Amino acid sequence: MTIDTYAALEKKCREVRYLTFDAIGTLGVGHLGGSFSAVDALVVLYYRHLRFDPKQPKMEGRDRFVLSKGHAGPALYAILADHGIIDKSELSTLNRHETRLPSHADMNRTPGIDMTTGSLGQGLSCAVGIAVGSKIKKDGARVYCMIGDGESNEGQIWEAAMYAAHMHLDNLIVFTDYNKMQVDGQTKDILGLEPICDKWISFGWNAERVDGHDVKAIDEAIDRAKAIKGKPCMIILDTLKGKGISFIEEIWQNNHNVNVTPVQHEAGLAELAKEGF
Repeated sequence: MTIDTYAALEKKCREVRYLTFDAIGTLGVGHLGGSFSAVDALVVLYYRHLRFDPKQPKMEGRDRFVLSKGHAGPALYAILADHGIIDKSELSTLNRHETRLPSHADMNRTPGIDMTTGSLGQGLSCAVGIAVGSKIKKDGARVYCMIGDGESNEGQIWEAAMYAAHMHLDNLIVFTDYNKMQVDGQTKDILGLEPICDKWISFGWNAERVDGHDVKAIDEAIDRAKAIKGKPCMIILDTLKGKGISFIEEIWQNNHNVNVTPVQHEAGLAELAKEGF
């Protein structure tokens, strides 16, 4: 499924947030903040750039996506359901007993998930390994990965960054969901990342920073990254944790894993549906 206009992409972002919030609201609790901050980049990736066949989710030579910040799985499940890889009715089973949709992404449970993640710091290493494998096989696949800013406190992120540059992995494009918050507080107070672009450049990467809720800016940044030769690319996404529902945005410092009451569930869905999709 390809979306050709930016207005249609924005509409799809609202729909994906609706499906994600409905799944979390039905359960009554979930990782809202980091799921919602990631939606726009995931939509641009899955509807404009990622080369895959929903009818053959394990197709050889397909592009791969590793959601290293695996707690944003609910947003990715909504996109997989919209593509028909899983049924939309299955979204209501999120994180329930024997579900195929656990809180964190699991390739052994969920069709369309390319790597099991959730132990923060490890996903980028996996993406680097997949990109190396693709180079060896010469299958033409591109590998995408999304990491979190809190996750970037992990030393393994920077080990993987060094190795990716050493191997000249120009088939690897990574996003940092820079929503400025992590479980224990604001990223700047716990372990600041600035100057974040300069850090990635110093590690041998091409890096740029864009508005992570501007689908046009994200799309153009991915196009530029795909044209880079000889080095991996990092796209820093400036985002707001919980983007899309006003009362979730207002508690951005406390919306990592949040309870949703039936009243909030109804109100959030109504707000998301107001502009239409």
